[in-house]
Amino acid sequence: MWTTGWRDTIWSQLDQKWDLIIIGGGITGAGILREASRTGLQTLLIEAHDFASGTSSRSTKMVHGGLRYLKNMQLKITLESVSERQRLLREGKGLVKRTGFLFASFKGDHTPGWVFGIGLAIYDLMARQWSHQSYNIEDMRDLCPPLTSPALQGGYRYIDAQTDDARLTLRVIREAVQDGGTALNYIKVESLLRTQDGQVCGVVLRDQAPQGQGRTAEVQAPLVISATGAWADVLRSQLGKSPRIRPLRGSHLVFPTRRLSLQRALSWMHPSGGRGIIGMPWEGVTLIGTTDIDHGPNLQTDVSISDQEAEYLLAAAQFAFPEQELSLVDVQCTFSGIRPVIDTGKADPSKESREHIIWQEDGLLTVSGGKLTTFRLMARDVLRTARRSLPERHIFDRELPVLDTISPQTEILLANKHLKTPDRLRLLGRYATDAPALVHAAQPGELESISETISLWAELRWAARSEGVVHLDDLLLRRVRLGLLLPDGGLNHMERIRSIVQPELEWDNDRWQHETEAYSKLWQQCYSLKK
Repeated sequence: MWTTGWRDTIWSQLDQKWDLIIIGGGITGAGILREASRTGLQTLLIEAHDFASGTSSRSTKMVHGGLRYLKNMQLKITLESVSERQRLLREGKGLVKRTGFLFASFKGDHTPGWVFGIGLAIYDLMARQWSHQSYNIEDMRDLCPPLTSPALQGGYRYIDAQTDDARLTLRVIREAVQDGGTALNYIKVESLLRTQDGQVCGVVLRDQAPQGQGRTAEVQAPLVISATGAWADVLRSQLGKSPRIRPLRGSHLVFPTRRLSLQRALSWMHPSGGRGIIGMPWEGVTLIGTTDIDHGPNLQTDVSISDQEAEYLLAAAQFAFPEQELSLVDVQCTFSGIRPVIDTGKADPSKESREHIIWQEDGLLTVSGGKLTTFRLMARDVLRTARRSLPERHIFDRELPVLDTISPQTEILLANKHLKTPDRLRLLGRYATDAPALVHAAQPGELESISETISLWAELRWAARSEGVVHLDDLLLRRVRLGLLLPDGGLNHMERIRSIVQPELEWDNDRWQHETEAYSKLWQQCYSLKK
């Protein structure tokens, strides 16, 4: 899938009859493509940049029930999120991981710890489990040794989940393509096509990949869905509609484990303002996040943390872990994303609802808001709303899993490759039926870990060969997350990376040099504190 020439093949077929066009290759668009393709609908998904290059690769990596939404009495989205979290834990083994969390209660918290305890009880009841427990100061420090703040009063343990958000998005897209869907990255919607009575009936596309040379095409379908998240108003403006999205930026600091090592995720209230903060072990590093501030109208795919956000997050870490003596010098990298939140005019951005909303305007169906965990529900709500525009013969089965079940044969094939159990489970979760082929393609030494990460060198080869990589940042920031996991974004390992992936990508030396320089510039500008 997505091997040499795949883009040209799809481009040559764009003039066929489509039932549905989806604009946006994040988790929302991926979910819609997945649900539509399994019913036989001829569905085309297009993404202006790379798959998951926006919000869906820049989250806090949590598949969670939205515990903090209970504080704002957003019960519906919390209940839905808890249910979907449990589903993804069952279906996404190796990709969605059950994770122990601690909540630390401090003197001076804006919300008393006992209130959080009540929220956890409700949270567990929604999940039909009883996993939370209260702890005193000594127990909390035993469970989280870096938690040395003298303001600590005790806390709670509870269960949530985490994932690799970009890999989750890519797996959903690839399983949709295996079921007959079509997905193409680096394709920009130049304009919407409209009938004489003003109804949207298609799109004008421009290829933005280097090998596409700016070619354009008109593609028609009876239904066009915008799943562009924070960018939804850009398309809606072509219809003369007023803005409805409030873009909020969420930023994170990434620390190496030698400077901050957490065995469990930890949540606590920021000492200034009382907003929830998460510290979480992820893929061999430690994440601290997130902020929640108005981004403003200037939307970019690659956004960067502000000095104020960095100081805000550092202050939270210093408050909880004072003996670590953390400073911004210790930050390995940062990442930021823009959340698509519906603007209801609340003064505090964190109090805006995270529920998704769907509206139809002049034939364009737009979905925005929502969260990573509930992407399946969003997709089904969209297709239910769009049913009048879809062929009547298509029936949506609510019982089908969101992620395909890994067959025993696939597991046996991988078991015969003499991989360590954690590596085997991880590859099955991220690559599903492609996992045996990935391992088979590995050259000597490529089933070893890349430096101190849990990623394997073979994953680079497979991604370059079969996963639709157009630019080097696709490979290093989303397919294999080295840009977040290694110092200097993996640039110190570029010679070996080059030896593995340049032949697979069929790039000449000039192209490789250009891509390396572009990636280095992007990483320094948007993922590093070194300006």
